[in-house]
Amino acid sequence: MPELPEVQTTVNGLNKKVLSRAFVDVWSDWEKIVKKPKDFKLFKKEIKNKKIKKIWRRAKNVIFDLSENYSLLVHMKMTGHFLVGKWKAEGEKWVPVKEGPLNDPYNRFLHLIFFLDNGLMLALSDARKFAKVELWKTENLKKEFKKIGPEPLDKKFNLNKFKEVLKDKHGKIKQIIMDQGVIAGVGNIYASEALWHAKIHPGKSVAKLSEKELESLYKAIKKVLELGVKLGGESFSDYRKPDGTKGDFDTERKAYKRENQKCRKCGTKIKRIKVAQRSAFFCPHCQKL
Repeated sequence: MPELPEVQTTVNGLNKKVLSRAFVDVWSDWEKIVKKPKDFKLFKKEIKNKKIKKIWRRAKNVIFDLSENYSLLVHMKMTGHFLVGKWKAEGEKWVPVKEGPLNDPYNRFLHLIFFLDNGLMLALSDARKFAKVELWKTENLKKEFKKIGPEPLDKKFNLNKFKEVLKDKHGKIKQIIMDQGVIAGVGNIYASEALWHAKIHPGKSVAKLSEKELESLYKAIKKVLELGVKLGGESFSDYRKPDGTKGDFDTERKAYKRENQKCRKCGTKIKRIKVAQRSAFFCPHCQKL
């Protein structure tokens, strides 16, 4: 699932390509992808001629602020990612007009395409069809975001704020930092990476973390998220940037999906366990319980 770095990379790419453009039409072969309004014909009617005024991120959501006080919210879920380019219809498939990154096999699952006023197309590729698209009145959408935790890369998110959001939390640390109501945007990839950098076992209770460990984890979360954004996200699976290319965070991955590979610090084999029904990857020597 795209996490904060992948979603921010998407936003950065879309801002360069489609900001100030207007929607002239929309196509889908999976109309259930639009959750609000549930009537796709109504969605198509309401979004037509709306201009993209701002593109931003909140947690793992991409938000397009549109003209007439509307906002388009997209959560890419497990396998979704945005692409910008030009495609042509061939039978039941959409094929890129030019050879290039858009021909990557992971970019072929186009289930929603917005046609823009400059001839470009904004497409959502989603192999598993789990993505969520909603059209909101802007003021109502911002009320929904109050349920989400603070942004970890925000300047206001300091060490004291980090300690505050973890205060009185019960459970294992990996599970807690992945809770979107606690901290926005951290998922399985960057939780495992941050805990590796901080030398904290993913199954350790929040209540048992020392002051030193809290500070180390705070710094590690910032570090891996900032690096993830800088490198364009993680693309060992489905995620691709809006131009169809891969992100480069894979070169820096220390724990996630490295089961039975050597720890880059001590050489011990990375292990995988389950924490709250999710896989956690860690070094049993560096990250002792």
